[in-house]
Amino acid sequence: MPLHYIYLVLAVTAETIGTTALQASNQFTRFGPTVVVVLAYGVAFYFLGIALKYIPVGIAYALWSGLGIVLIALIGFAVFGQRLDGAALLGLGLIIAGIVVIQLFSNTATH
Repeated sequence: MPLHYIYLVLAVTAETIGTTALQASNQFTRFGPTVVVVLAYGVAFYFLGIALKYIPVGIAYALWSGLGIVLIALIGFAVFGQRLDGAALLGLGLIIAGIVVIQLFSNTATH
C-alpha cells in the first residue's frame, strides 16, 4: 500500500475515534471523551493534510468521508445500539460501492 494511503487510513482511523468520542462526550459534558474528540480530530486533519500532498482533494475527501461514514455507522450499531434499517444498509452499501469504483476505475485516484 502506498504511503499516502497509509496517511489517509490514519486520518480515517483518527476521525472515527474522534466521532465515537463525540457521541460518548454527551454533548461535551464529559471531560475525558471531549479531550479525545479534540486530539483525535487534530490527528485526523494532520494526516489528511499530509495525504493531500499526493491525493487530489476531492478523491481524498470522498474516501475519508465515505469510509468514516461506514465505520461510524457500524460503531453506532455495535457500541451504542443504534439500529440500521434496510435503507440505511443500502445507502452504506452504495458508499462502499462508490469507494470501490473510485479505486478500481478512476484515473484521478493515485495507485
